[in-house]
Amino acid sequence: MTKTKEEKLQVLVQLAELFNEHEIQWAVGGSLLLYFKGLVSDFHDLDLMIDEQAGEQVAQLLEPLGTRRPFIPSPAFQTRCFMEFLIEGVEIDVIGGLAIVSEGHVHELPLRSEEIEEGFSLEGQRIPLHSLRVWEIYYTLMGRTEKAEILRRAQKKAIF
Repeated sequence: MTKTKEEKLQVLVQLAELFNEHEIQWAVGGSLLLYFKGLVSDFHDLDLMIDEQAGEQVAQLLEPLGTRRPFIPSPAFQTRCFMEFLIEGVEIDVIGGLAIVSEGHVHELPLRSEEIEEGFSLEGQRIPLHSLRVWEIYYTLMGRTEKAEILRRAQKKAIF
């Protein structure tokens, strides 16, 4: 059963509390980032970028909360830390050390603190947002032209 936005955001608040309490460097990315910036009206899952060094710690924090799904490699990525969880019916992708394969080249794109441009509070928890400019690059490298174009149009309108 598909979860509502509100249910997905409740899970995000729960994860934010854990990550913030354990001082894990993280940021919201993907379509959830676009949603928070008002560029799309919905999001499917929670894409959470982390410092790859925190991968094992994040796994230990999230495994008691839900089901960790098996890793299925993709030739389009060589990401160093990728975990997919189902928590309270919400899909969560945890990504550390993102590496995108594009035109025969591997582009290593780890989360950098300077790319966490802003954040806001949701139910008392700080929600850090990854850079829209960085996500335009990610989507372009992934061949996700529709989302890359949304970000290019937003940039022209000076949303970021």
